[in-house]
Order: sequence, then C-alpha cells, then structure tokens
Amino acid sequence: MVTIQDTELKEGIQEAIERAKVLSKPVLVSEVQKINHIDPLSFYAAGKSRFFGERFFWKDPSDETYIIGLGVCKQIQSDQSAGRFNSVEKEWKRFIDESIVFNPYDNKAIGPVMFGGFSFDPLKEKTKLWSKYSDSLFHVPTFMYSEVKGQAFLTTNVVCTQHDDLSLFEKVGVERGAVLASIENDLPQQGNVLLKEVDINPEKWMNTVEAIVEELKTGSLKKVVLARESRLVFEKPIEIERVLSNLMELQRESFIFAFESNGDCFIGASPERLIKKYGESVFTTCLAGSIPRGKTEEDDHILGDALLSDQKNLTEHQYVVDMIKEAMEESCTEVELPDKPQLMKMRDIQHLYTPVIGKTRDDASLLALVDRLHPTPALGGLPKKEAVEKIREVEELDRGFYAAPLGWVDFKGNGEYAVAIRSGLIQGNEASIFAGCGVVQDSNAESEYQETKIKFRPMLTALGGNK
Repeated sequence: MVTIQDTELKEGIQEAIERAKVLSKPVLVSEVQKINHIDPLSFYAAGKSRFFGERFFWKDPSDETYIIGLGVCKQIQSDQSAGRFNSVEKEWKRFIDESIVFNPYDNKAIGPVMFGGFSFDPLKEKTKLWSKYSDSLFHVPTFMYSEVKGQAFLTTNVVCTQHDDLSLFEKVGVERGAVLASIENDLPQQGNVLLKEVDINPEKWMNTVEAIVEELKTGSLKKVVLARESRLVFEKPIEIERVLSNLMELQRESFIFAFESNGDCFIGASPERLIKKYGESVFTTCLAGSIPRGKTEEDDHILGDALLSDQKNLTEHQYVVDMIKEAMEESCTEVELPDKPQLMKMRDIQHLYTPVIGKTRDDASLLALVDRLHPTPALGGLPKKEAVEKIREVEELDRGFYAAPLGWVDFKGNGEYAVAIRSGLIQGNEASIFAGCGVVQDSNAESEYQETKIKFRPMLTALGGNK
C-alpha cells in the first residue's frame, strides 16, 4: 500500500492558482514523494483503462532508471521544421521556470520530466502511418513512477489555471488513489495469432540500394542509410503490456520504451544511446557495423572476430566515430574515447561499439546536443545533409519517430535520449516494424536485405511473430 502525505501538494495548488491569476497562464505544481517499490510494468498497466493513449514507459540498459508516465497534464508539440529542438526547449524551460516543484530528494529523484521525441526528418512528406504523432511531441505526465538506482518515487503533476479552486486537489487525490489501488502484480496476458506479415515492396527497396551503390561510386556521398517496413496483422488487438514484457525478458540490455499518442503506440528496444546528460557530464555511443550472433559460443566468437576485422564495417563505424567526436568537441571542454571499437552483443545481433564521454561547456543544453548529433551517420549517412536529402528523395517509408531521438529531460536539464531503432508502431491489431542498413560503395543489395531481416527480429519476436 502506498501512503501519500498531501500537505505540500495542497499548499502548492493554492499557491499555483494565485500565481496563475497574476500570470494569466497555467502553472504547474509538481510533488515528488518516495514510496515503496512498484513493479514498473504493473504501474504502466494500471493506467490502461484511464489513460490509454496517454502513457509512456522507459528503461535504460543498466536497469538503473525506470520512468513510467500516466496521463498528460501538459503537451508540447510542433510541426515546424526549422529550430524545432530549440523551440521545444524554450517552451519546456518557460513552463518549468514558472512552476512550483516539491522535490526534497534533490539528485536522488528525477522530478518532473517531459518525455517524447522528434521525427527523423520533418521535411519528409507525412503519411497516414504517423498521423497521431507531431514532428515534435512531448508529454508531461499527470502521474509518474520512477526508479533511480533502486529507490522508488511517485511524482504528481497538476496544472492549475486562474479559474481553478481547491476542489482540484480533491479530484487529483481521488484519481491517483484509483490508479494505485488498481495495480496488480500479475498482468493478465492472452495469446495472439499473427495472421499476416507483409514486407513492403522488398524488390523496389533492393533496386534502390543498387542505385545508391552506383551513385556512391561517382558522387560526393559516402554513405546512405536506407530503411524499410514490414506490416504485421494479428487476430486481436496487440497488448502493449505483453510486448513490453517480452522486450524486458528478451532485450533487457537495451533501452526499452513505449510512447503512446491518441491510441497508437511507438515501442521498441534500442541498443543505441544518442546522448545522456547529468550535470556537466555527457555520454554518447558510436554504434555502427553489425553481424549476426552465432548458434554456438564458438560460432559467436568467430563471427565477432570477423566483424572486428571487416573493413566495410570498420569504415562505416569510423564515419560515426569521426562525426560524433567532432560534435562533442564543439560542445565539450573534454572528450574521451577509446582508439578501437569493441563488440556489443545483443540477443540476435552484435555491433561495433565505441563509448564517448565528455564534459560540457556551460551553454551546452541536452536538446542542443540532440540537435547537433541527430542523425548520426549510423542512421542517416555522410555527409549528413546530403544523405538526409537523398533518403527523403528515394525512401518509400515515412520514418516518423523511427531512427529518431526519443527520451526525456527533467526540470534541471538532465536526461537521456536513445536512437529509436529496433522499433515498431502498434495500431490496434496491426503493427509496422522498421529496420535499416548503411549503404556504402561495396554494399550488396541482397546482403543488406538479409541484414534488415535480422534487425526486424527483436520486434517481430516481442510482438508474437516468428522467432
């Protein structure tokens, strides 16, 4: 049982209503309380009936940080293409600067956050597939459960207007109590049957790969990442909780995320951090170059050694390292990274991996770093601008949030963004899953196609398709 002491929240709501009258705009009250541990997935599931379409789930690869949000007390969104990172950051900062935050746990608790992301390319023509997601979309949750290094916290966020009164306090208390009372540790899960799996125009995709390979031999482009989609149709509506449970079991060493918007859910298990910021310290990851896992330990070792010595993959990886190092040096006073890549082994695939650590300059915000780093050559290509333009021209897929920055930033400017790969978009009883590969001069269309099939596997398995 979770016991909540509400003195600060009640006083905060009263103060916020008065402040809203002066400012003539809504004011946030955020109260953070330490509570007993709740299973994160159970908290997420407890919001299904009341907050379906308004939930998010986040877990980092180390299992140190969980953030689960229910409800939306504030939405920050935009479909503008120019300056979108700065625009979102300014609105968040203004919202937080005028807010009232009760967080007696200082750096042990996260406090109020906005969670969401940006589309891969706001200039790409939008399709019906991503109609529920703006090019920039962030939610500030009404109720948020977070775990930080084993300690559990419940954050309650209330937006007060000049027209509210203290009955708002009673309403929030009742709603929060109902959520906490409905938490069940045993999640009801029923089976689902995959009726149909449709690769979207695979022959056309491979023809595009071949055309890009020829173009790379004569033009200024060095690499273009091409992505594709597979559409899955199931017998019954897909249970997001079941998919998350499968990802937690099978892809635990990844960033596991779900971000709902108006009934659709973007979900995945990404191995790739874009950027993490805590105070002046920043961490990022160079991840490019891949090969399957072996069926035996010996096979796996042989494949890993082959990847570490494969010139195509090493060159592709170095593109990413060079770009990220340059971006970090622009924003940091110190940058550290190893001379050679190492292996990151996931359940179905292994990657070349180089970690990067930096110390930021005073003016380097988290979203400014996201802006500078997205997209890395691992997801866009090189040179960045030309590669994105080429993707926009030839790629049939509207990537939406796939391969784009997804994550969170808190009221102190700390936070973390993953590159949203190994992901899918759930829409009722159907889902689209996405995968891409880096096309360089010596790429082979059939090999790249097979690589995308390997990259489909994590989401296909989690959704209940073939393993």
